[in-house]
Amino acid sequence: MLALLCGGQGTLSDKIFDLVAGQPAAEPVFAAAAARLGEDPREFVRTRNADVLSANRVSQILTVTSALAIHARIADLLTEETVVTGYSVGEMAAWSVAGLWTAADALRLTDVRARLMDRAAGPGGRLGYVRGLDQTTLGQLLAKHRCEIAIRNPDLLYVVGGTEQDVIALCDEATTQGAARAGLLAVRIASHTSRLEAACKPLQQAFAASTHVPVAAQRILLAGDGGERIFCASDATATLAGQLARPIDWAATLDALAEQGVDRVLDLGPGHALAEMMQGGFPSIRCYAADGFRTIGGLRDWIASE
Repeated sequence: MLALLCGGQGTLSDKIFDLVAGQPAAEPVFAAAAARLGEDPREFVRTRNADVLSANRVSQILTVTSALAIHARIADLLTEETVVTGYSVGEMAAWSVAGLWTAADALRLTDVRARLMDRAAGPGGRLGYVRGLDQTTLGQLLAKHRCEIAIRNPDLLYVVGGTEQDVIALCDEATTQGAARAGLLAVRIASHTSRLEAACKPLQQAFAASTHVPVAAQRILLAGDGGERIFCASDATATLAGQLARPIDWAATLDALAEQGVDRVLDLGPGHALAEMMQGGFPSIRCYAADGFRTIGGLRDWIASE
């Protein structure tokens, strides 16, 4: 059983579309992204610096575009038994991959999501990470520095959110308290914390307006927060919107993937962090990232190999 993982925001580069840049099947995805960005995303990533690419709205749109463009080129090889889930904004891509939204709808709603988040959070937000601290010690640091857990990952890896200055202070102190590593992420908004509460209700309304009739998932779709199975869009939009202001338990989602009987994982990216997390927790599962393949033919051969 194959699982597809759709990545969240992170460091983006001018290489993220190289695998499918000239593939006709991906053109509708690039066109839908261009309608959001005002420019073809393939050109956009080649002509913008890192600060522009890490801006919240741009980063979210490009992240979802990357996963959907790769999916467009492998969709014909997938079955109803393919499992799909997404990490943070990657869940927007996952809903499209599972068949609940078109690619254009997913990108339009991602744009809405990002704008609402920016409006609710205001300037100065940031995400960071802390690896290797127990929950008691981390909890004390969170309270001291006015930060919150945003994402729980496996192997004592936590994403934390707050103002940039507070996140920096927390990460600096975490390294003196025994953390293996700590630092800033290239995400300039405190996603999945209470700072985003004001965005939840209007985002739920936007989702509901796009789901006039129940749409059943065409593949096995698991929620990015805990791994509960989602059968139709209208039943889960409130939960998806509410995740903006509460922490995500990605570690539990990976457990749910294993419980589904998944034996192969493909990280659609961007990047390969999700494949590495899955491989670290479940070494018997074969995990690959799309950006590890040199050609789309090689990727398709791997998917079709079993």
